[in-house]
Amino acid sequence: MKSSALILAALLIAGPSAVFSADLEETYNQLKDAAPQKDPATVKKLALSIFEVTLPGLATPAPADAAEKEDWTKRLAYYRDVQTFAEYSLYSTAASAPPDVCLDLLGTLEQKSPKSKYMDMAYPVYFQALTKTGAAEKIPAVAEDALKNLPENEDLLSVLAEAALAKKDSAKALAYAERLTAVLVKHPLPEGMTDADWQRKRGPALGRGYFIAGMIYAERQQNAQTDRNLRAALPFIKGSDAMYAQALFTLGVVNYQLGTMTNSKAQVLEGAKFSEQSAAYKTEYSTQAWRNAQAMRDAALKMR
Repeated sequence: MKSSALILAALLIAGPSAVFSADLEETYNQLKDAAPQKDPATVKKLALSIFEVTLPGLATPAPADAAEKEDWTKRLAYYRDVQTFAEYSLYSTAASAPPDVCLDLLGTLEQKSPKSKYMDMAYPVYFQALTKTGAAEKIPAVAEDALKNLPENEDLLSVLAEAALAKKDSAKALAYAERLTAVLVKHPLPEGMTDADWQRKRGPALGRGYFIAGMIYAERQQNAQTDRNLRAALPFIKGSDAMYAQALFTLGVVNYQLGTMTNSKAQVLEGAKFSEQSAAYKTEYSTQAWRNAQAMRDAALKMR
């Protein structure tokens, strides 16, 4: 989770270059006083008052006159600063609120500013609150709607990949899994998050994405894609014995098949190695993995 204290400090340091609305400035000051108190009703009321001014204000087109345009630019910069603080206040208050209050505050933020960077951060908290209030079944639909505004949100993509997999919709599961891995590979370190915290979040999600994609490709007998994805998954899923053993078992099979197709003794032996590694784990795959390994080594001995 982002460092709320650092974000709050940064926002409080920056003041408006000019006061464009006495009422807005007063509301902004009240919210700066109220936000640290985490009073949900007050924070919501003040944030909504701010949105009433900033949302239409930010939609104002640029004037043609150069002098007026300079004032317009300053006004929009101020509106953005004030609105960003309102978004932050809703998010930070929701994060420590009871589940029903959390849903109300995040629902407000989602409605008013669905592309907010704080909404981008909020979905794990949102989903947890839905689960605690007995509404976990709503999570996939919420995630699907949210993805329209935040198409590279890893939390949304993870939820949707798992939901599609549970429904045995392999086409959607594969699409979401591949989007997830593509996002995580290029995603920079999030603001306010330590590298260690980010890797703890990124690693399991990346491994799961590669694993889902690899297993779906295996069902389709697309061996090269299976091999590529499951090899990529291995470093990230090693702590999950069942998933790791299944990935190794599948890698054994596809590398044997690829090796026999290309007459590559080395790849057949690699299939045997993966199979032996899978057999070392006490899972439903262990017995068959061991048998496969012996058969693969026998086949390799007959190859030139």
